[in-house]
Amino acid sequence: MTERPHRDARGAALLALALTAVGALLTGAGLWIDRQENAPTPQASCAPTTLLEPPCGAWWGAYVPYAKNGSLTDAVHSLEKKIGRRLDLVYNYHDMSGTARDGTLLTPDEKELGEDRMLMLAWESTVWTEPHHRNWTEKQLGWDKVAAGDFDEEIIDPQARRLKAYGKRVFFSFDQETDFRTPDAGTPEEFVAAYRHIHDRFRQLGVDNVVWVWTVSGYLGNAGLMKKLYPGDAYVDWIGMDQYNYFQCHDSPDWLDFDRSQRPSYDWLRANISDSKPVMLAEFSTAPDPATPDRQRGWYEAIPKTAPTLPKVKALVHWNRPIPGAHCDLTVNKGPALEGYREAGRDGYFNQPLPRR
Repeated sequence: MTERPHRDARGAALLALALTAVGALLTGAGLWIDRQENAPTPQASCAPTTLLEPPCGAWWGAYVPYAKNGSLTDAVHSLEKKIGRRLDLVYNYHDMSGTARDGTLLTPDEKELGEDRMLMLAWESTVWTEPHHRNWTEKQLGWDKVAAGDFDEEIIDPQARRLKAYGKRVFFSFDQETDFRTPDAGTPEEFVAAYRHIHDRFRQLGVDNVVWVWTVSGYLGNAGLMKKLYPGDAYVDWIGMDQYNYFQCHDSPDWLDFDRSQRPSYDWLRANISDSKPVMLAEFSTAPDPATPDRQRGWYEAIPKTAPTLPKVKALVHWNRPIPGAHCDLTVNKGPALEGYREAGRDGYFNQPLPRR
């Protein structure tokens, strides 16, 4: 009998302790549930917009030249194996020849790659004189003739129908780096008329899966010219620019890190063309420093830290092709360049959910 009060007290204490523990668990669970309910769901909140803008980061893409066996698919797979990830976006260039080799938008290789990647197609109002624009020689068709509809039936309409039949959204750029195409291709006014004509022709044919990228070099020596070449907000979804650290490739005494190579043109485009359109670094790369090869690694490794400070840059597309000249290997196929680019591509900022369509 004397032990009963002790047992009752002990039982009450145990019960109180149990209730406290349960309360704590419930409180913790409640907090966990609350955090989960209030936390953003990556797939939902970070899903790209209808214009393929990723709200939580940026796309990681590349232009990759065809493999020696003529396959674009093999070339892309080879680069992806080296960099240890799949590209979000594959960029490819076409002329207006209408040939299966270079003048057909959405080749079999592009369609295959587009199954689990996005495509960016550049369409030039030229006819190339070598396969895949090997030596950059071409015949200009003329913006005035494009605007007049001279190529609608034979060239523009068939390619528009191919894009429509593809169904998936694609990035599309007409005459990229247009500021370096005048006066050979025509006047700025003629370019605007040609761009608008193709845009409107696509609309008339029901092509609603094209995201329009107006692409200039971004070279600020062409600032006044770039203003004249802008087709207008109603005709442009993204703004593209092509800026590099050429260094000794162009006999420059200054090594421009990633920030210095991109920010001035980015700031100018935002201030003078549009502060609301997403920006694509449609071509970017760095030449090597022959005296300090490791500089390339650091150039690429700095990208994840710098890119978020350029908040409207929503796609970074590496130019992975050497150009003529000494110290002009702009690729990331090996060495410090590959190491730095591979490391940058691992960053979560460049790993966003791809669109379903």
